[in-house]
Amino acid sequence: MVACEMKHRIRYACLLLALFLGARSGLCQQLTVQASSGKQVILSRADLQSLPPLTVTAGDVTYQGASLNSVLEKAGVTFGDSLRGKRLASFLLVEAADGYRVVIALPELDPAFTSKQIILAYLRNGQPLDAKEGPYRIVIPDEKRMARWVRQVTTLKVMDAP
Repeated sequence: MVACEMKHRIRYACLLLALFLGARSGLCQQLTVQASSGKQVILSRADLQSLPPLTVTAGDVTYQGASLNSVLEKAGVTFGDSLRGKRLASFLLVEAADGYRVVIALPELDPAFTSKQIILAYLRNGQPLDAKEGPYRIVIPDEKRMARWVRQVTTLKVMDAP
């Protein structure tokens, strides 16, 4: 009787642990996008994977993800004709889990201004990014230095320069 009760407790503890870890990993897969108006949108991994996939190769590594401008558009940020005048001084602040932050000017993301492909990657060589690099990473293949290749991206904030 005691052994049977112990087995049930172990199963219950394993179930709770699995639920907890599953919930945590789901939260870790979320991306917060904040528009310059202050409105926030939370995007899930499924939301990002529903966008047209892009693949870029850097050296011997292949990254797959969504274009950064399509991620922002999904959250309500507009490009094209609306990106003129004072909006040309708007920028994207990319924040990582470890506190690392970089800035990307919005015109660098607009296909009307550039053919540069900046992606928010979620796969590396066909596999999900590991904990050190993911769940998301900025990849800018034509940059000479990888200083803006932010890993562990958690938040994207569109801001207006003062």
